[in-house]
Amino acid sequence: MSILKRLRSFFRPLDVSRLFFTHLVRHTENFGNVTWLGQPIWQNVLDLWVIQEAIHEVQPELIIECGTNRGGSAIFYAHLCDLMGKGRIISIDVVRLHESTHDRVTFLIGDSASEPILSAVRAEVAKTNGPILVILDSDHSEQHVTKELHNYAGFVTSGSYCLVQDGVIDTLEIFSSARPGPLVSIEKFLAHDKRFEIDTTKTNRFLITHHPKGWLRRL
Repeated sequence: MSILKRLRSFFRPLDVSRLFFTHLVRHTENFGNVTWLGQPIWQNVLDLWVIQEAIHEVQPELIIECGTNRGGSAIFYAHLCDLMGKGRIISIDVVRLHESTHDRVTFLIGDSASEPILSAVRAEVAKTNGPILVILDSDHSEQHVTKELHNYAGFVTSGSYCLVQDGVIDTLEIFSSARPGPLVSIEKFLAHDKRFEIDTTKTNRFLITHHPKGWLRRL
């Protein structure tokens, strides 16, 4: 057996990807210091690029983001909408951890699965005539993600997406203390809701992702 074949048999591609991914997460402190035009964004930069591509593809009139955190992602989406000349964002979190503002962004404070927040979101959805894209990035516990999928998946328009973030909790050992996480919710959701399918062209775009099986496309 050649040296190359021996190496291939010893180092499986999946194992190599996970080793690299784990090192990358540790090296970047889980992308905790990533910024967008100076705004803390706390996102895997490879996943951000895929999100950018999806936003351009869908051309959403409304983006619903559960999980504002430090505000950078909402501003990133708003700047993409500025470039396209369309779209607005609703971003939701239980507390406000930032001072970000943008004309296209409405920040809501509260539990994304609570009735007051859902009522406010429904009112905005009712005023929307174009595509709606949903991004779930708040509490990553299986229980909470299941609630969000139940309440927010229905807002997604045909051909658009519900992006369930951070299923990596259930795949990388470094995050095992937070399990069960989003990936468990995704699999249960898809088992009974046939309106959606996984878009593997997005989940596998750059080999490593924080959102395995997370790009749910509405049929």
